[in-house]
Amino acid sequence: MKYIYLFLLGLNCSFGVAQNDVAKKEIDSLYKEDQFYASITYNVLHHVPDDLAQSGFSLGFHAGFIKDMPVNKRRTVAIGIGLGYSTNSFNQNLLINKNSDNTFEYEIVDEDDFTKNKFSNHLIELPIEFRWRTSTATDYSFWRLYAGFKLGYMLLNNTKYSGDLGNIKYSNIDVFNKFQYGLTLSAGYNTWNFCVYYGLNPIFKEASLSDNTTREMTDIKLGLIFYIL
Repeated sequence: MKYIYLFLLGLNCSFGVAQNDVAKKEIDSLYKEDQFYASITYNVLHHVPDDLAQSGFSLGFHAGFIKDMPVNKRRTVAIGIGLGYSTNSFNQNLLINKNSDNTFEYEIVDEDDFTKNKFSNHLIELPIEFRWRTSTATDYSFWRLYAGFKLGYMLLNNTKYSGDLGNIKYSNIDVFNKFQYGLTLSAGYNTWNFCVYYGLNPIFKEASLSDNTTREMTDIKLGLIFYIL
């Protein structure tokens, strides 16, 4: 009986050690951070004509997956490469209309002459980030600073006008640059993180206004971004 008791005691100790090893292995596992994201932004047009003005809220919604690849032993520095979806609207007073020769013209109109005037788009995006954070294997509330570059391909676009000229709508017109790209930055602590996108190339292919001036209009997006493991 004595030997049986010693055997069971030894078996229990071995099992306890094995459990501790498993727990230790889980804590020390090669964890990754922030692989899913969702954000909402306020969209601002940049490099605009003097008389162009935005009205109401121009919103953007963005979501996707980023592959987190730590590059240091503490796993506080990483490279992220992902795939995402983005939809954006821009409410403003730049009317996009078709001429008799089926070409498009751009004209700034008085805000009192319409109730709605906007263009919107849907993009597939490729974000690339350099990531720094203060996370550990057991701490899920940490500071983060992610800077990078985002390339987008426009799948769909729409323009809508309702006003003195009637209702004017166009879809998938060839006046927008299909490829959009810019710099990104997100920073914050735990749940609350601010994000910025600064567009580097024009939204329109050739934004020639009625006075024959050419403007290279870009966009800036400011908002909140939320990360999920």
